[in-house]
Amino acid sequence: MSHRTIRVRQEPPVCFLTLDRPDAGNAINRTMVEELRDALRGLDRSVHVVVLEGSEAVFCVGADFQDFADDAAPAGVDPGDLYDLWLDLATGPFVSVAHVRGKVNAGGVGFVAACDIALADASAEFSLSELLFGLFPSCVQPFLARRTGFQRAHYLTLTTRPVPAAQALSWGLVDAVEADSALLLRRHLQRLRRLSKDGVRRYKDHVAMVNPALTDARSAAVAANRAMFSDPATREGLARYTRTGLFPWEE
Repeated sequence: MSHRTIRVRQEPPVCFLTLDRPDAGNAINRTMVEELRDALRGLDRSVHVVVLEGSEAVFCVGADFQDFADDAAPAGVDPGDLYDLWLDLATGPFVSVAHVRGKVNAGGVGFVAACDIALADASAEFSLSELLFGLFPSCVQPFLARRTGFQRAHYLTLTTRPVPAAQALSWGLVDAVEADSALLLRRHLQRLRRLSKDGVRRYKDHVAMVNPALTDARSAAVAANRAMFSDPATREGLARYTRTGLFPWEE
């Protein structure tokens, strides 16, 4: 199957999903969400490991603001669909592994936090920029807090400042960091390949049952996102930033 925003490579028991919008910083749009969900639904029956990665320079910069600047652009991301994609990564019958290099912002952090395992190289840098635009990462927060705890997620949201890979490791946002993340990934896959699909499925089902926080938070998180992005002033601020590069407080 051909895709417009991702590349899919299945090497059972591993499937590699690569975000592939290089000219847009691998920004998330509706097509990307649909293609990723379709890819997860279409996994070979023997696949029990899914690796999600971006480019060497950029993992994912978050939502595509072009959706707000161009009236002819396709409809923006539906927050319910995006949240459900992250739920798929967090609770699906496979081990989800984020392979992170370069810049990670906003919804990109959501992808990392949703995965079972997050591996990064030393170039990785993580940020939540939403409050700079009068938004907050309502859909990212439940997944992020699951990894870092509330206060670290709170701090990242309020400061909007980037944190390097070493800091992300100490906070639990990522599980391992090395200069050569490709080698780090290969070492992990050597062991993950040995797991049984049924064992992974049973374990993931159990974890989702005893820790229902992600599912419980969905309704409030999605409602908050829809309310924010329906605000005309907020949408105009995003459109203006895309056209001019000026933040809302700049003349």
